[in-house]
This record gives sequence, structure tokens and C-alpha cells, in this order.
Amino acid sequence: MTTTRSMRRRLPRSDWLTVALALGGLLLLYYLAPLVSLFLSAPPGAVAASLTEATVVNAATTSIVAATLSTLLGTAFGLPLAYWLARADTRWTDAVLAAVVLPLVLPPTVGGVVLLTVVGPNTLLGDVAAAAGLPLTRSLAGVVLAQTFVASPFVVVTAKAAFEGVDRALEHASRSLGKGRLTTARRITLPLAAPGVLAGVTLAFARAMGEFGATMMLAYYPRTMPVQIWVSFVSLGLDAAYPVAIVLVVVSALALLVLDTVASNPWR
Repeated sequence: MTTTRSMRRRLPRSDWLTVALALGGLLLLYYLAPLVSLFLSAPPGAVAASLTEATVVNAATTSIVAATLSTLLGTAFGLPLAYWLARADTRWTDAVLAAVVLPLVLPPTVGGVVLLTVVGPNTLLGDVAAAAGLPLTRSLAGVVLAQTFVASPFVVVTAKAAFEGVDRALEHASRSLGKGRLTTARRITLPLAAPGVLAGVTLAFARAMGEFGATMMLAYYPRTMPVQIWVSFVSLGLDAAYPVAIVLVVVSALALLVLDTVASNPWR
């Protein structure tokens, strides 16, 4: 009995953190290995040369312009909604929040189908817009609509959390000094919540840049970078899709850099 106890004391006890790292490290490797492989699959010179091609340049331009417009729209309308969700005391907040989050959980192609029932051809809004010379499908407007639908919830959800993190006592103090709700929100709440708001804006822009499914359904033309990746892959093979894929990876990495430097990382 004594010998058994002494052997147990000499055996190293397994550290659960080490085991957790070993198990989680396999998943981490699964994340990183494809990214490393992507950058190793195409020589830098070939990537640089392909980035000057007209199709790639046009796709990049469309993605940047559309993502910027959709982010501005999501911010302009999403911040007031986020503020209302953070400060309203009503039973409807949960239902409204569920409606905001719904585009995040819908399959992207389903999101495209949903949008087509409202702005597609042979719909009232679609016909009116087309008659006015602003078609909402197969156009830049269609790209912006698709990106706004899938990306703007990031602004609302993240900004809501940022507004809720602001001490209400500061707002009450401002109101007690005779400042209105709008002035208080503009001078107190928004500046204090700015890092979190910027995080939501950054996430929305990155999500808009990578949007594929709803854009394919709503506006195959003009092509965005994700659509161009798909077209290049289908028509020319995997090697032709590498350059634009690398660009999107770099954009995503820059978004993470923004979150870690000038914004407030919502995952911390």
C-alpha cells in the first residue's frame, strides 16, 4: 500500500490547461494551416501581376465602394437603433433585437431570396426603382442592399453593447444640468462608447467586403471580390482564385488590427 502511494506521488499530475491547449491547438492549427497554405500557394510576383488585371481591379473597386456605402448606411441607421435598444425600457426590445440578429443566422442565399421578394424584378419597389433609372438588382445598388442586410447587424449589436457599458449616472448628471437626451447622447454617451461603436463599424465593413451569397442572388453584376473568386475558380481553376482570396484575407487581417489598436475588441 505504501509503495502504491509513493508511486502515485512520483507520477506527474496532468495539468488540465496543458490538455486544453493540446486539444484546442488542433483546432487552432486547422484555422491557421489553410491560411498559411494559401499564401504559399502563389508566388508574390504572380499575385502582384494578377492584381493589375482589369477584372480583379474592377471587383476590388466594386467591393470597396459598396462596402463603404453599406457601412455608412448601417452606421447611420444602426446607431440610433442600437441606442434605442440599449436605453428603451419596453417589452419590445427583445423582439426588435431578434429581428436585428436574424440576418446573421440566415444562410446568405436565403437572405438573397428574402431581399428579392422585396426589391427584385416584378416587385412594386423593384419596378418603381427600375422605372426611375435605379435598378435594385444587377447593379451597385443591389450589391449595397445585399451587403447592408448581412453586415449592418454587426453595427447594431456591437454598438448596443457599447452604449450599455456607459455609466447611466453620467447621463443622469447631464440631464439634471438641463441638457436634452439628444445632446447628452451626442456629448456623453457616444464619445464614451466610441471604441465599441468603431469595432462594430469595422466588423460591418469586413463582413460587407466578404459577402457572397446574398450578393450572388441580388447582383451578380457588377462583380465583387467574393463573386470574382467564385467565377475565377469555376472558369479557370483554383490557381486563378488565389490572388483575390489573398486580398480578402489581408482585408480581414487589417480589420482585426483595427480592433486591437483603435477600436474596442468585442470578443475580449
